[in-house]
Amino acid sequence: MSPVAARVAILTVSALIVFGVVGATLLQVLPGPHQPADFLVIGTLATLVTLAALFVAIIAGWLKMRNIFYKRRQKPGP
Repeated sequence: MSPVAARVAILTVSALIVFGVVGATLLQVLPGPHQPADFLVIGTLATLVTLAALFVAIIAGWLKMRNIFYKRRQKPGP
């Protein structure tokens, strides 16, 4: 598996885990019985948190790789 494919797979699996954990947590936190609007709110909040976590993970990875478009030349040595 190439490094890019591995990175995409890790981000996808982690996003699914975050979505599941947030959804399950919100199902426990909101008082029952649940109406259809409750499930809409739970899904919306879980999606919001998942996308925010994915955005942070991608930006953090991008900031680590400073030399995306060019490679610095080595200074000529004596």
